[in-house]
Amino acid sequence: MPQLKLLEKVIKILSQNNIQYMMTGSIASSLQGIPRSTHDIDIIISIKKIDIEVILKAFSHKDYYISENSIASAIDNKSYFNVLDINEGDKIDFWVLTDSEFDKSRFSRKIKIRIFDFEAYVSTPEDTILQKLYWSKISGGSKKQYNDALNVFEIQYGNIDIEYMHYWSKKLDIEPLFNKIKSEAQIE
Repeated sequence: MPQLKLLEKVIKILSQNNIQYMMTGSIASSLQGIPRSTHDIDIIISIKKIDIEVILKAFSHKDYYISENSIASAIDNKSYFNVLDINEGDKIDFWVLTDSEFDKSRFSRKIKIRIFDFEAYVSTPEDTILQKLYWSKISGGSKKQYNDALNVFEIQYGNIDIEYMHYWSKKLDIEPLFNKIKSEAQIE
């Protein structure tokens, strides 16, 4: 199943089952910045153990690899689990919504956008940039994450809340990276 069709199916499953979600990661930065190839789809979800059965039923073992234990562990530890498309090799990383102040903030700010034939919730450009900068920092300076953030910043510049970003860059201890983006951005 092509990645876009897989994404559409996942969004439909989550919506039909009233599971709150938000796309993030490279899919979000590709939609808000410069598209780039990725084999994984990152989605933050708000779920409880009662939702495990819904997830398992939605992704048949004929076409997907999914582990009930990894879902339960992700819920307990506020971490992530993944679903692998056996036929295409694409991966969905489901990140369980944490109790962190930033996660709660960005999840509450999600926006609905149209992606070709369907609508989906995605992180705001500000939150996409901040999360990419944070991932760049914790991964030891990932250029891919940094460049994704820079591209979104440049393309979305006239529509982003700089004060919000300044506030969270301090709280997330990524202010030097945020300042670097501001100085390197090619903005007219």
